[in-house]
Amino acid sequence: MNRPMGAPLHRRAVRRTRPAARPRVRVHARARGAGTAPRPKVRPWRAYAVVAAIVLSVVAGLLLYLDERSSRGRVQVVGTVPGPDFLEVDVTLQRVDAAAQTLTAKVLVHPHGALEQPDSLLVPARDVVLETTSLEQTVLRYPAGQQVASGAVAFSLLDGRVTDYPFDHYHALIGFQATAGGQPVPVVIGVEEADPFFVFKQAEQQSEGGAVVVTERISRSRSTFILAWFMMAAMWALALSVLVAAWLIVRQRRGIVWPALGWMAATLFALVGMRNAAPGSPPIGSLLDYAAFFWAELLVAVGLTMVVVRGARIEGGHKE
Repeated sequence: MNRPMGAPLHRRAVRRTRPAARPRVRVHARARGAGTAPRPKVRPWRAYAVVAAIVLSVVAGLLLYLDERSSRGRVQVVGTVPGPDFLEVDVTLQRVDAAAQTLTAKVLVHPHGALEQPDSLLVPARDVVLETTSLEQTVLRYPAGQQVASGAVAFSLLDGRVTDYPFDHYHALIGFQATAGGQPVPVVIGVEEADPFFVFKQAEQQSEGGAVVVTERISRSRSTFILAWFMMAAMWALALSVLVAAWLIVRQRRGIVWPALGWMAATLFALVGMRNAAPGSPPIGSLLDYAAFFWAELLVAVGLTMVVVRGARIEGGHKE
């Protein structure tokens, strides 16, 4: 019996399909640890260096403060005492007004010996007339039998310009000549400073005919000088930071970046507040302004305007 002709063809057509083998996936070492964050390398010497720098800065600041404090606590004694009868004049330099060219001092007179009533402090036995080098209060009078009261005396500042801030310095003549009961008496001056914004140093002293005159050299204190230098450096740093950021925004064609504009505008007005907070309130047009403030304001304004103009052109070229 013959096979049907279509049988072999049917068996050949039906083939068993084997399932395809799954591809082998090799997991690399980096892929296996992708889920876990890498552990940062611990470098303890960096932390120790930061702590050491902070400690050294604090110690240096304390040493500078103690040195300035000790120098301010010294009293300058001008004049000689020929005998037990003399007049002591205590001068406390309270405030320097560089703009008005005046030095305000508190003056207190102590009579000693026969010039003082027994068992009475600060009470002269005779009428005391004290002549000063002040142009406003040339004569101070203390009646006999009345307790002496301290008074404010304004002395004039010489050869100095406030626009040289913070490098300005001045000179002041502080002198006294006294008579008690119409007779001249020796005078001894004790000078002590109390203005925290200035430093007083004795430049020259003169004693002639019972008159004692001391010339004080007045300059900005160390803390004022350091703060003024820091403010100038900070103004330049802020201005250059704004300028660099504006240049990057314009170069990368980012358009108008509103957070950056807010930061730049805030810096523009923050510099004004920093300038007004300068110790000693220097007038506008000082060396501080020409060295840092004017240029910082100009650079910030240029950077802000550059970002706005370039950003407006880019934003205006986009289609809706």
